[in-house]
Amino acid sequence: MNTVTTPARAGSAAAAGPGSAPAASPAALSCPPAGLPAATAPAATTPAGLVGNTPLLWVGEPFADPGRGFWAKLEGANPGGIKDRTALHMVRAARGRGELAPGARIVESTSGTLGLGLALAGVTYGHPVTVVTDPGLEPMMGGLLAAHGAEVHVVERPHPVGGWQRARRDRVAELVAAHPGSWCPDQYNNPDNAAAYRTLAYELVAQLGRIDALVVSVGTGGHSAGVGSVLRGFFPALKVVGVDTTGSTIFGQPAAPRLMRGLGSSIHPRNVAYDLFDEVHWVAADEAVWAARRLARCHYATGGWSVGAVALTARWLAATLPAEARIAAVFPDGPQRYASTVFSDPYCREHGLLRSAPPHRPQVIAHPGERTVTSWTRCAAVADPLAGPAAGAGRTGGGAPDAPTGTAAGAGAPRTGVRR
Repeated sequence: MNTVTTPARAGSAAAAGPGSAPAASPAALSCPPAGLPAATAPAATTPAGLVGNTPLLWVGEPFADPGRGFWAKLEGANPGGIKDRTALHMVRAARGRGELAPGARIVESTSGTLGLGLALAGVTYGHPVTVVTDPGLEPMMGGLLAAHGAEVHVVERPHPVGGWQRARRDRVAELVAAHPGSWCPDQYNNPDNAAAYRTLAYELVAQLGRIDALVVSVGTGGHSAGVGSVLRGFFPALKVVGVDTTGSTIFGQPAAPRLMRGLGSSIHPRNVAYDLFDEVHWVAADEAVWAARRLARCHYATGGWSVGAVALTARWLAATLPAEARIAAVFPDGPQRYASTVFSDPYCREHGLLRSAPPHRPQVIAHPGERTVTSWTRCAAVADPLAGPAAGAGRTGGGAPDAPTGTAAGAGAPRTGVRR
C-alpha cells in the first residue's frame, strides 16, 4: 500500500526541531512534490476553514426503488455537523454589528449540534461558550461539547407547560442575566440563522446543476429557509418538502412527547418559511430509526433521527416523481452521536423502536387540524399555525413586543407546547 507523509504544520514540534529547515507555509503545500497525487480536499489553516463544501452521495438501490434515488448532501462531513455553518455565521454577524463584544460569553440552548458549532465559533473567535441542554442529550455529545471547551448546563426538570425546550430557554435567560455582556444567538428567531445556509444552496447548484425537489428537516427553520429560498430563486418550479417529527407543533399539530432530537419543536420558530413548502411530512421515531439503520447497512452513509426521517421521505418522493427528476436531500449530521440511541438495540427495544419496515408510502391528511398524526403522514396544506391577528399576539408571548434577535431578551420563553 502506498503511504504519504503529510508535511508538518508550521509551528508544530515536527516542523521546528533543532537544525531543521523552516516549516513549509500553507501556500507552499498547494503544490505536491512530483509523483504524488494532487489533493482532492482543501487544506485549511483553521478548523473553521473545514466547514462547507460537503460531498454529495447518490442513494439508489437497495434503499430506493430500482431505477430511482436521490442525492444526499452529507453535512456530517463538517467538523460538527450542519450547524457549524450557522454558528460561525451568527457569531461573525453579531461581532460585526457590535452585539457581541470581543471575549464575551456566548450562551444558547441546544439539543447538541448547534452546541458543537458554537464551540467551534468560540475557538475561532475567542469566546467562552455555555450551552444549556436537557437529560435527553446523548452522553457522547455531552462529552464532545465539554472536550471542545463548552460549559454544559443540564436542566433537571421540564417546564410544567413548555416542557424541556421552555426549561432550557428559561435557564439561558438566567445565565445571560448572570453574565453581563454575554450574548444569546436565539437560533429559533435570528434571521442570521437562515442566511448562513445560502452557501449550502450555492454548493448544491454547483454540484447538481439542476434541482427539481428539495427535502429538508425542520427544527429551528434555519437551513430549510436559507437553502429553500435560494434554490427557489434559481429554480422557480422547485418542489420543497419539509420533514417534521410526530408530536411537533411547527406545522400545526398538537404538542406531544417526542424522542427525536434535531427536528421538530414545541414552539413556533419565526425562522420557518412556511410559504416555501409544497408539503410537509411527519415521521415517527421508529420509522426514522428503520431508515437510518437501513442506510447504514446499504450505503454506509447515515446519521441520526433527522437523517432517517429525511431519507424515508426522499425515498418516497423519488418513487413518485418522474424518473428523471433530480432530488436533493440534506442530511444534517452523521451517525457518531447516535450510538447510544438510534443504533443501540437496548435503547430502541426500551422505547419500542425496533418494528417492521414502515409502509412504502405515507398516510395523507388534507390539513394539519384534520387529526393528530402518530406515524408517517403527509399534508399538502402548509400554513403558519400562528397566522392571523389573534395568533400574532401569541407569537410574541401574549401581545408583548418582539424582542430583538441575538440578545438576552431574544432568548425569552417560548409560547406553547411540551417536550418531555
